[in-house]
Amino acid sequence: MPQAASRIVAQHALRADARRNQERILVAARAVFAERGIDAPMATVARRAGVGVATLYRRFPARDALVRAAFTRQMETCTRAFTEALADPDPWRGFRRLIETVCELQWEERGFPDAFLAAFPDDAAAHAESRGRADQGLAILVRRAQAAGKLRTDFRPSDLVVVFLAHGGLVTARPADGAASRRLVAYLLQAFRADAANETLPAPSSLSLRGFSAPAD
Repeated sequence: MPQAASRIVAQHALRADARRNQERILVAARAVFAERGIDAPMATVARRAGVGVATLYRRFPARDALVRAAFTRQMETCTRAFTEALADPDPWRGFRRLIETVCELQWEERGFPDAFLAAFPDDAAAHAESRGRADQGLAILVRRAQAAGKLRTDFRPSDLVVVFLAHGGLVTARPADGAASRRLVAYLLQAFRADAANETLPAPSSLSLRGFSAPAD
């Protein structure tokens, strides 16, 4: 084989090997993040993937990059659900489908909730605009469903974070119980309907996408 052709074959082999390493890293990262959270040591991810720490850092120099890459599909699904919810001419249907989609992602990938919230870090000015759009979008979604007479008037955007935290607790305790997940979501959605608002709720929490610390709406 000519020398030039040999170099091309070798380059293709290296690229294929690099792709396999990257996929192993992403699979390992999702598993480790589900077990230990997104703050798990990068070395743990490397060991699970069967690669060296240096190889991991060449592919993902920062933890943030690894988290985002590991949950790219889930993030895209969540973003699409958010956009579709805001565009849905039926505000209640859009509201319901958004909750169902995010909770389904929580059940599929136990590491996703932390990754989702990490997309809105308080200490990253570059993401301030994204955080603002998310908070504004949630407020719009809630107001539209309330204006349509479908969502109880005392519901607040911070209640969505409560939903995701409560559902996340169920998923952590019963990770394989999809029936329990779906039933809890159905119970919560029924409780949020305007025709179910027979009693006054306690004051809303201060939880939000911004690290669970922003004042409630």
